[in-house]
Amino acid sequence: MRNILVLGGTRFFGKRLVERLLREGDSKVTILTRGRAEDSFGEQVSRLNVDRTDAKALAEAVGDTPWDVVYDNICFSPDEADAAGRIFAGTAKRYILTSSLSVYDSRPEALTEADFDPEVYPLRLGAKEDFNYQEGKRLAETVLLKQDAFPVAAVRIPMVLGTDDYTRRLHFHIEHVREGRPMGIPNTQAAISFIRSDEAADFLYWLGFSQLTGPVNACSDGTLTIGEILSIIEAATGKQAVIEAETADEDMSPFGITESWHMDTTKARSAGFSFLALSDWFPELVTQLNASFGNRE
Repeated sequence: MRNILVLGGTRFFGKRLVERLLREGDSKVTILTRGRAEDSFGEQVSRLNVDRTDAKALAEAVGDTPWDVVYDNICFSPDEADAAGRIFAGTAKRYILTSSLSVYDSRPEALTEADFDPEVYPLRLGAKEDFNYQEGKRLAETVLLKQDAFPVAAVRIPMVLGTDDYTRRLHFHIEHVREGRPMGIPNTQAAISFIRSDEAADFLYWLGFSQLTGPVNACSDGTLTIGEILSIIEAATGKQAVIEAETADEDMSPFGITESWHMDTTKARSAGFSFLALSDWFPELVTQLNASFGNRE
């Protein structure tokens, strides 16, 4: 029986990861959160309610418990990563950091792990509010991958979608098309990677058994351009998207990138993981979400 700690396991793909760990039945699971969100796990999990940005409180909460795998879904700054490196030194056998496609600058070609190398990136410490999201994730990777107390894999995931997406980014597009509201999209030909929430959880689960270390890209097979996404939504809704290069901030598309931004997953696939085909699940998800709007009318 493995002893697993999940930092951030009460919503979205973090919740799905906990569900996967419990379903397999090969792990004793502890979730660490601030305790502000309820969960449905009951007595199946242990809970540590603490703000992970409080290094002293985090250290006291985890103590000297040995962990086979620590999943860190809520690390957004080098200070948080630095504290984790010190706190889990000697107790974590494997550490999996949820990172992001955002560590990369966009470009036409598929991005490989080598396109951002945290091992040579200049190290700076600071809190979450000291950096934008991209820089915070870059520096969190840099801190954890340069320490040598335990092996680390940094999973670079793109936008995560699903019926349980609390950010409602795909919902935004469906709603705008249904209502005939303009969307700000600077480049309809920009291609982007996605991953489904349960697929992200499956990958994290699999990685807990893998020996892969360092940065690892994880996304569904294939890409979609923003224009293709809107065409799928138009087919599901029976309405035409209204596209403008610029709109009011509240109508600018969360997918409104100026250049293609997608990843190569050769490293993960070569190690044995099979990703879902984006072209298979994305239209199905759009249909599901569109139906959910209809049910509210």
